[in-house]
Amino acid sequence: MNAKELQTLIMFGVIVLITLVITFWASRRTRTTTEFYAAGRRISGFQNGLAVAGDYMSAASFLGIAGLIAFFGYDGFMYSVGFLVAYLTVLFLVAEPLRNTGKFTMADVLTFRLRNRSVRTVAAISTLVVTLIYMIAQMVGAGSLVSLLIPSLDYNWAIIIVGVLMIVYVIFGGMLATTWVQIIKALLLIGGTIVLSFLVLSHYGFSLGNFFDAIHGVVGKYCTNGGVLKDGQCTAGSLVTQNYLMPGLRYHGTYGQLDLISLGLALVLGTAGLPHILMRFYTVPTARSARSSVVWATVIIGVFYILTTFLGFGAATLVGKAHIANQNLAAPLLAEAVGGTLFLAFIAAVAFATILAVVAGLTIAGSSAFAHDIWLNVIKGGREDEREQVLVAKITAAVIGVLAIILAIALRYSNVAFLVGLAFAVAASANVPSIILSLFWRRFNTAGMVASMLVGLISSVLLIIISPAIMGIDPPGTAATAAHLIQAKALFPLENPGLISIPLSFIVAIVASLATRDASAVETFSETNVRANLGIDAEV
Repeated sequence: MNAKELQTLIMFGVIVLITLVITFWASRRTRTTTEFYAAGRRISGFQNGLAVAGDYMSAASFLGIAGLIAFFGYDGFMYSVGFLVAYLTVLFLVAEPLRNTGKFTMADVLTFRLRNRSVRTVAAISTLVVTLIYMIAQMVGAGSLVSLLIPSLDYNWAIIIVGVLMIVYVIFGGMLATTWVQIIKALLLIGGTIVLSFLVLSHYGFSLGNFFDAIHGVVGKYCTNGGVLKDGQCTAGSLVTQNYLMPGLRYHGTYGQLDLISLGLALVLGTAGLPHILMRFYTVPTARSARSSVVWATVIIGVFYILTTFLGFGAATLVGKAHIANQNLAAPLLAEAVGGTLFLAFIAAVAFATILAVVAGLTIAGSSAFAHDIWLNVIKGGREDEREQVLVAKITAAVIGVLAIILAIALRYSNVAFLVGLAFAVAASANVPSIILSLFWRRFNTAGMVASMLVGLISSVLLIIISPAIMGIDPPGTAATAAHLIQAKALFPLENPGLISIPLSFIVAIVASLATRDASAVETFSETNVRANLGIDAEV
């Protein structure tokens, strides 16, 4: 084992030790369902803001976006813009109403008006699917990171270690442990990003002009007419060369432009439908605290995504695309280039902490959806046994962890930001129409919700499966081949399904609601509207 591996192992060990100590401390304070799912609702607005930012600033943000910017310049930067703008949707539309109408899960919001078991079942299934897709991205990032820094540790074992750790956090510490792991991770991540950006700018005399002049000299290439770039040559069409500050390196041609629109729609709306983000608003004691936490999270998230500019473009100029074999490793390689092996070990440890924290938050969101919504309210008919419900949640967490490990191993070569973009599309398609219409449209009813959520979920997942994200016909032996699970020509031309599945879900919700009548849903709208929009907390 060389010095770099030893330093990295020590850094990783310190992070893991700190998080395990937090988990042990939290386990002594986690007994009831409220404590397990919502940390006893004792988290302050500022603390929750940090935790929300920690949940949101995932491996996709730190590793994936830096890689996309390094490889595709302006087009990669659009991911940063999309993730940042997306949080405004949460701030203005759903944060406070969710806190006032829910209890533990997204399904609680919907069943506040639509009191039907089918609503809980469908909402829980949607939560589990979105959670799993999002979690796969984090696990892929973990495997890429550890295999780079500790070559003697196999990628698959790296995935297994992360999966086991996240299961431990959730099973023993619940939401309280997850929250404090998120807070520490958010502070480490924003601090590491600031230092890394500072070191990048120091190479250009702290002159933004010099920095962007260097970027202007970086050249990117792509092929027209659907051609694929292989060893500097196009399989079809002609080779186009342009600088990184011009759009078109990733999203070019008609389908490319439509894909960019689809991605933007998924990102802007998807955040408001991410179960692990929505669940955070139940950990605060009041609606005012919910508003405060969103404001703090927006400030922290805003600073971070602005700084990803320096991470991505810094990797392109100071490391070079030719030296970045895996897009997900652009930020760690940049850290090594500007700060040496010790700084690389620190940044890698921060990225590792980021992954651990986010997958823990995702796991608790998925396990609570099954235990609280399906087990308690559907199977048990609402007859609550707190110890049994918490036990079921812990078993579910273990099952989710195993599934995430298996799928992450299968998708090891995919860009993590790209995978998260798919999760956002599924969340926006399946969850957002029902959440928004339930809170703001009197006529919305159970039939509309169930139809919308099922159509949004099935259409988005199906379109992903038959898209270039899963299907591909690259020659055997290329890195891209391993990223495709189906070796056949894609049937759907767009990588992100949001442009089709999101409007379709809204249309189905409206049509199904207008075609059926549900007097109880209309009657409960007034109560929901008063609580959600006038700041009256729901009884919890």
